[in-house]
Amino acid sequence: MKPVELPAEAFRLKASASSTLIDELDAALPRAGVSAVVGDGNRQATPCEPEAANLLAAFCWQDGDNAVEYWIPQGITTTADSTAEASYDGVRAIVVSWYYDQDQGGTERGIRLSFVDYPTPGAATTYRHVLLVEPQNDEDGHPSFGPVDLHAGGIAWYGDYIYVADTWEGLRVFDVRHIWRTSTDDDTAIGYKPEDGSYQAFGYKYVLPQVFRYTQSTSGGQAPIRFSCVALDRTSTPDSVIVGEYANVPDGQTARARVFRFPLDENSHTLAASADGYVHATEAYDTATESIQGAAAIDGKFFLSISAGANGNGHVGTFTRGGELALHTGDLPIGPEDWSYWAANDQLWNLAEYAGKRSVFAIRASAY
Repeated sequence: MKPVELPAEAFRLKASASSTLIDELDAALPRAGVSAVVGDGNRQATPCEPEAANLLAAFCWQDGDNAVEYWIPQGITTTADSTAEASYDGVRAIVVSWYYDQDQGGTERGIRLSFVDYPTPGAATTYRHVLLVEPQNDEDGHPSFGPVDLHAGGIAWYGDYIYVADTWEGLRVFDVRHIWRTSTDDDTAIGYKPEDGSYQAFGYKYVLPQVFRYTQSTSGGQAPIRFSCVALDRTSTPDSVIVGEYANVPDGQTARARVFRFPLDENSHTLAASADGYVHATEAYDTATESIQGAAAIDGKFFLSISAGANGNGHVGTFTRGGELALHTGDLPIGPEDWSYWAANDQLWNLAEYAGKRSVFAIRASAY
């Protein structure tokens, strides 16, 4: 099966203005750098060996995070995405996004990121969860923030920004230069608490704010993108963001499961807009492949992680422009998700989502 090339220019994103509340909240809350957050890990990962072909490295979450039903891991990125040197603020880390299932957990908590201190395989692996928030004024006009209610199916860290997939809208952008430390004495509250002037975050010690967003549109009758997964490609010129779509269709029908590339500006670390103000895709393909959970690209080759549901091992799919899609059946654990490529280590990082079966693992990219 050969992915069908689509008119890439028809798929576009447009940036919003930056939040006007960031400076006010910077003045109201103490800031913490990435190194402080990574060094303040309060949870301990465990060693594990997930069932993956060409496995290079792996760890599992501590018991509570492995089993919890209402927080579900989805996206992955690393400091090797953030900078060419593979470190940020003096640390090397892996970051995983989780979304909150309100049906299981009650009051909406939004999404969180786990900052994992992972310098070398075999070293002690600690991590801390950071809540993502959207700045807003409270009902009295006081600078505050609330939870970000997204699926967060994919994330990519570039420079100071972490890009988060917003399924039907586009991308949300969070700035790691503005990690705020909050009060932790009220795990039922979020944002400014007028009773005592504190800022709360459901008991989370740190929050990371959204600073702006990209909203999608299309032309020429093309269907809107479903932003299911996101990965950074530092092997392209210029650097770029890869976006993939998840599709699940009845038997006998064809999935619309497309993969896109959007260019980045290597100086501003934002998406590269054209003269018309839009960021246009530079590549677009319809893979007709069901259950894509991750999409990445390395030196012109696209990598797909494909789920087989809660009971079957996942698959790796690969293709190049104009070529056939090759399927490597069963090479991934049950429930694979997003990709992130750590070039210096030849590692393609991924993670498994299902409670009780969760791992974070890297496979050898060059094996494909």
